Amino acid sequence: MDNTELLRQLYERFNARDMELLLKMMQLDVMWANGMEGGHVYGHDGVRSYWTRQWAMIDPHVEPIAFSTNANGTVAVEVHQTVRDLKGSVLSDKTVRHLFQLEDGLIKRFDIQAEPVSPKR
Repeated sequence: MDNTELLRQLYERFNARDMELLLKMMQLDVMWANGMEGGHVYGHDGVRSYWTRQWAMIDPHVEPIAFSTNANGTVAVEVHQTVRDLKGSVLSDKTVRHLFQLEDGLIKRFDIQAEPVSPKR
């Protein structure tokens, strides 16, 4: 499976809240951006704990729009991100850029670009 297909599946499984399959797509020592509190979480336990907290507070949905690979091998993904509260009200609706470093067919590191890519769609 190529990087684009892996990441398409990642977003699909994230939207389905399929935690165990998501973790299988990551290195055991993955470094994952904490979009709610800042910084990063580390390893499968860190990601599991972060997403468990996140999904108990908000309902994020991300749809990949475009994929590109930077000169250093990092895969950049433009995503349309909609965040709702647990009652369904939209809290945020914007396009952001996610950056992935992959190693041996698994995600090694995930970062969120600081500034939005483009205005709300």
